[in-house]
Amino acid sequence: MTPTGGAASSPAAADAVAAPAEEKPKAEDVPSDHKSALKSAENYDKIIPMSKDGLFAQLSSDAGDKFSEEAAQYAVDNIKADWNANALKSAKNYQDMMAMSPEGIREQLTSEHGDKYTAEQADYAVANLP
Repeated sequence: MTPTGGAASSPAAADAVAAPAEEKPKAEDVPSDHKSALKSAENYDKIIPMSKDGLFAQLSSDAGDKFSEEAAQYAVDNIKADWNANALKSAKNYQDMMAMSPEGIREQLTSEHGDKYTAEQADYAVANLP
């Protein structure tokens, strides 16, 4: 007996109906400036804890790396960064070097003129301070 639609249900039939997954561009299809922006982002991530928005600003700023916004967006979308871990590293720096209060650290982490972490990332960082 078949379902109400009358067609036999099978994994192959389900695959034929499922929407195709969005494919990431192949490495050879990525413009060279996008690849360079990603490499720069990876280098920053190794030495300076930054938020996704902070990293985007650094990559695309005239005072920073001067990549196009498209290249910077590609980089922050494709870097394998742990934004919570970065927020915690930043928070520890503020705690150790500036003796800031947890609330002061939270404000600095989320400030548009500061680190630009999300509220959730700042909350994680403050909750996990030693």
